[in-house]
Amino acid sequence: MEQLQICEVCSKQFSRRDGLIKHLRTHTKEKPYACKMCGKVFSYRRSLIVHEAIHTNEKPHVCEVCGKDFSQKNSLKEHIMIHTNEKPHACEICTKRFSLKSQLKRHLLIHTKEKPHVCEVCDKRFSYKDRLKAHVMLHTNDKPHICKICDKRYSLKERLTRHVLIHTNEKPYVCEACGKRFLLKDRLKRHLVSHTNEKPYVCEMCNKRFSFKSYLKRHFLIHTKEKLQ
Repeated sequence: MEQLQICEVCSKQFSRRDGLIKHLRTHTKEKPYACKMCGKVFSYRRSLIVHEAIHTNEKPHVCEVCGKDFSQKNSLKEHIMIHTNEKPHACEICTKRFSLKSQLKRHLLIHTKEKPHVCEVCDKRFSYKDRLKAHVMLHTNDKPHICKICDKRYSLKERLTRHVLIHTNEKPYVCEACGKRFLLKDRLKRHLVSHTNEKPYVCEMCNKRFSFKSYLKRHFLIHTKEKLQ
């Protein structure tokens, strides 16, 4: 029987020496694999192979349901869960479930209030990297995403995607209660409150409850005016 390989840093055990060597890179931060195209370095060969697909634009893994293609097999597997509505990743704090592990990680920041991404221009902090990127474009006024129909430009790809729906007249978000369709996801969310009568926003001053955050903000002005008087 082979002797177990033990990490001297954290005492984690491995049955093979190559497994231990790979693991040690998490401690040493060693990145021996470099991309020949852009010079980006990686700790693992597999990570380099996945990265190189960005340069070749090769996407051999295709979803049989919607035809969307992916460079990585794991990305396709995760994507398929959107169609099957499978949600294997559960939040330990509020039990909300997610199709993708990345969605769960993103969601957890709501509970931790952690904001690790900082704008170098104005020091504003963000929970998510994509929010920081979007914010930075306010400083640079960079708008790389262009509508092919009307040439309108956007800082964010998702804003372009939303805009294109105006031209196609597509309304992809459907209310399960009444069948009404909406152009935007946040419009559907607002509409759903009419069925549930949910009022999650509570005034700290008088405990009055509201369906929408904007209503609570408007209401709160009543209290601030009273204080000024």
